[in-house]
Amino acid sequence: MTLQLELALGYAAPRRGVPARASFQRWAEAALRGARRRGRFALSLRVVDADEGHRLNRDYRGRDYPTNVLSFPADARMDGARLLGDLALCAPVVAREAVEQGKSATAHWAHLTVHGVLHLLGHDHEDAARASTMEALEVRILAGLGLCNPYEDNAK
Repeated sequence: MTLQLELALGYAAPRRGVPARASFQRWAEAALRGARRRGRFALSLRVVDADEGHRLNRDYRGRDYPTNVLSFPADARMDGARLLGDLALCAPVVAREAVEQGKSATAHWAHLTVHGVLHLLGHDHEDAARASTMEALEVRILAGLGLCNPYEDNAK
């Protein structure tokens, strides 16, 4: 069976500097392929502003600041597709971090999309062993997209 992904993309932040839908689609599909998933999947991705990112992080994680990506797993079935859940990517945080970390904005958006999809698939970085496993998978997926290791200094 091949891979199919239905991506619902919403914008609650200015779109300037935000990648095109096709990029988010490609990055999410790469994460699924890299995690060796096949079948039909559905994913909701919302690009949010700092206020919404702050609210979501506070209300769902108890952290009083906006963060780059939040994942809300669903793991349900919908019309024969596995509903992975929701991702919220905070545009101003992603842009700021890319500059601070000396990365291209595109590479950082790609990394955080892959990172978020892997969270929806059950990967986490709650301890050193799981973090190492998840990071290695991210690096491999991003390399397949022609992108550098995001955990190295000045990854472009």
